[in-house]
Parts: sequence; C-alpha cells; structure tokens
Amino acid sequence: KYFVGDRNKALNAAHAKADSSLAVMKAYGNLEDQKVAYQVLSQVYEAKGDFAKALETFVQFKMLSDSLLNIERDKKVTQTAMQYEFDKKEAIAKAEQEKKDTRQATIRNSIGGGLLGALVFLFVVVRQRNRISKEKQRSEELLLNILPAEVAEELKAKGSADARHFDKATILFTDFRNFTELAEKLSPAELVEELNACFKTFDGIMQEYRVEKIKTIGDAYMAVGGVPDTQSGSPIDVVRAALTMQDFMHRHKAERESAGKSFFEMRIGIHTGSVVAGIVGVKKFQYDIWGDTVNMASRMESAGEAGKVNISEDTYEEIREVEGLSFTHRGKIAVKGKGEVNMWFVENKEHRLA
Repeated sequence: KYFVGDRNKALNAAHAKADSSLAVMKAYGNLEDQKVAYQVLSQVYEAKGDFAKALETFVQFKMLSDSLLNIERDKKVTQTAMQYEFDKKEAIAKAEQEKKDTRQATIRNSIGGGLLGALVFLFVVVRQRNRISKEKQRSEELLLNILPAEVAEELKAKGSADARHFDKATILFTDFRNFTELAEKLSPAELVEELNACFKTFDGIMQEYRVEKIKTIGDAYMAVGGVPDTQSGSPIDVVRAALTMQDFMHRHKAERESAGKSFFEMRIGIHTGSVVAGIVGVKKFQYDIWGDTVNMASRMESAGEAGKVNISEDTYEEIREVEGLSFTHRGKIAVKGKGEVNMWFVENKEHRLA
C-alpha cells in the first residue's frame, strides 16, 4: 500500500527500521524489544531469500527469548523470597499464640497431662523453628543468586533499591567468535551444554576475583568490578579475571579439538569509567548498569581478537605499573561512534615468554 506494490522497497524499508530499532533497544538494554527486532529481521531476511541471515537473526531471537524466560524465573524466585519475609512475622505470631494456648492447657490439666503437653509443645516449636531457619536460608541463597548482597539486603529492608552512581567501574564484555556458524554444527542440547560449561566456569572466576556478574545475553557475558562494592573488583582484578577466562578457553579448545569436536573462541573487551547501577521496573527486573562506559567496553570487545584481552586507554593507565603483565599497543583504532581510540592487548608475561 505505502510502496505502491514495490516489494523490494517495502522489505528494504522494513529492514532499515528493524536495524534502527535494534540499535536503540541495545543502547537502552531493552531485551523484550530486541527480541522482537530480531524476529522481524529474521522474517525480512527470509522474505528477501537470505536464509543464512534469517537463521542467524532467528538464533538471536531464540537466545533472547530464553534469556527473558530465565529472567522471569529469577523474578518469581525473588518474589518467593520477599513473600517469605512477609509470612515470617505471621508465623512467629502464630507460634506465640500456640505457646499461650499450651500454657493454659498445662494449668487446667493434671501435672502429668501438663508435662506431656509441654513436651509436645516443645517438639512442635523446635521443629517449626528449624523449618523456618532452613526456609530462610534457602530463600536468602536464592535471592543472593539474583542480586548483589548489599542490594538484596536493601531490597528486603525497604522493598526497593536506589540507583547509585559509581565514579570508577571496570566493565568486562565477552563474545564468542562465529557463534552462529558454530551453533549450526551442534545439536540444541550440545549447544546449551557447551554454553553452560563456559558460563559456569566464568561465574566461578568472577567469584574468585570478587567481580560482579551482571548478565548473559545469548552468547555474550557481562561483568563489572567496583560495583556495588567499591572495595572489590579493582581494574587489575577484572583484567586478571579476563586472563583466567582466556586461559580456560585455550585449554577447553585444545580438549575439544583433540576429541574432534567443534570449539568456541572468545573475544574480551575491558574499559574503566563511571556508571549508574540499580534495579529498574517492577516486572522481570534485574540489577543492571548503564552509561557510556558500558558502550565503550562493548566496543573494546568487538574491536578485539579471539583469544585476546583488549583494553582501553583508561584501563591501561590503571594497571600499566602492575608487575607480571605484558602490553601490546595496538595504536589508534576506529570505533563506531567514538572516532579513533587507543587500545592495548594485555597478557601475562610468562605466556609471552612461552
């Protein structure tokens, strides 16, 4: 109707609008609309006959769908933990009332009956307290699996968590090279198993270096140091975590290659700067970070190379004097929306000597 029957012009317009929407939604971290944009792009590519691109964008659509399902699941777990806190007071009040009733029964009954009633009551109270203690521990563990500890405590205390500004945060981004092509060679079960093996190891590395994992989106992994605990996750901690991640990927690649299996290779980008962090919304919420620092860290990843850790000039200035590290200046490299910026590859000196 709007393109007077010119199918190609209509498809090109749809393609341009979907690309533009996707870029905006990525900038704002809107996963739901990113998913829709990828779905539309897949349909446009299919209509154009570009089935490879159609499959690639459909895989992105499915990955985001899965991520959103995980977020919804985590939200339900958080709601359960919050509900427990509200129910706890009622349970304690009920236990106190049962205690009063038991005391009255003890007065009315004979010494033998009163003693028996006291013993039964004691058993009930101990069992209830043990159950409450176990449920509280389980709920808190689930809540801490979703949110940073101090944010979880703030959320439990007042039902919300305030957004905060951090002057110096170090953000880490990872992405697997040629993920879509490799995903086509694996069954869905193998793909999920391989991603889980990598991300589970990354989670352990983040904990070791006291770096806060933020989220995964498809095959991408995002973490930050210095947020929300400014005393944890310094720039060097984040860089060492990144180098440990690449060490694992190198060993994992060798194992899979020797077994004749497909393997992933990973780019890592790191940048240091100011961010805003907090929880936004009331549905499918999660702890997240925003700011130009996030965009620059993402550019460091996309401008990097597989198997390498690429850092910005700001991060380099923070760690340049640290012993045991080796730096390769890459010069000024053109970055989308930023012009030309200095970048460095960083590695452990013993690796370079080897």
